Amino acid sequence: MKANITLRPARPEEAAAVSALMLRSKAHWGYDTDFMHKCVAVLTVTPEMVADGSYYVAVDGDDAILGVTRVERLDDAGRFELDKLFIEPAAMGLGIGRVLFDKAAGMIRANGGQRMEILSDPGAAPFYERMGAKRIGEAPSDAIPGRMLPLLELDLTPR
Repeated sequence: MKANITLRPARPEEAAAVSALMLRSKAHWGYDTDFMHKCVAVLTVTPEMVADGSYYVAVDGDDAILGVTRVERLDDAGRFELDKLFIEPAAMGLGIGRVLFDKAAGMIRANGGQRMEILSDPGAAPFYERMGAKRIGEAPSDAIPGRMLPLLELDLTPR
C-alpha cells in the first residue's frame, strides 16, 4: 500500500512534532532508554531551525506529518549531507522514505551539488543502499561518543 502524501516545508510551529517523530523513528531500531536519551539533543529541532526552510515534511491528506528530511551543504565543491531522513514508524514501508530521499537529492542537484553523504543508522543503511548510495567507510556518531556509523555516498553527477 502506498501512502497519498504531499511534500512541503515544515512550519516553525511543527518543530516539536518533527522532533518527536525523529525520536520515534530512531527508537524503531530497538534502542534502549539510555541510548535514546543520548540522542535527544541531536534529534531536537527548534522553531528557529525549522523557519530557515531547510526541513521538508511528508504529510498525508489530513496534514499529519509522516516523515521529514533535511540536507546541508558541506563545502563549495558540491558535497552535501543528508542531515535528516526519518519516517513515522507506522508509515514505514509505504514509499515515504523514497519520496523524501528523492526530494533531498533534487534539492542537492538544484543547488549545484554532486555528492550526497549519509551518516546512517546501521538499521537504515540497507535502505540507502537500495536508493543507490555506496558505503565509503565509517564516521563517528553525532550523539554517542565512541560509536561509529556507516558512511555512505550517492553520486549525483549527471550521467
